[in-house]
Amino acid sequence: MERVYEAPDGGVRVLVDRLWPRGLRKEDAQLDRWAKAVAPSTELRRWFHGPQGEYREFARRYRAELEAPDAQRELDGLCAAAGSGELVLLTAVKEPARSHAEVLLEVVRERCEQR
Repeated sequence: MERVYEAPDGGVRVLVDRLWPRGLRKEDAQLDRWAKAVAPSTELRRWFHGPQGEYREFARRYRAELEAPDAQRELDGLCAAAGSGELVLLTAVKEPARSHAEVLLEVVRERCEQR
């Protein structure tokens, strides 16, 4: 997992944010995929960044969202990409280790190991 602004080239590069990163031109991103289906919903993202947002509860709710059929298909695609080489999850958040990207990385690892 890397910040999209700082990520080195290489691997299968997948943006996992719902919103496009500010200040980044699409042609400069060098993405292989934009996986919006595995990004947290707008409602969950707003709750997490609001006054009552708490990381463990956010992670629990986000994992529940990842059970949706669209997210499950996208997770399968991420596992397939990981199986064919290095998978690099990209995000624009300032603290990737306390974000949806960290939770998603755990979920992808768990799912790919089960295959």
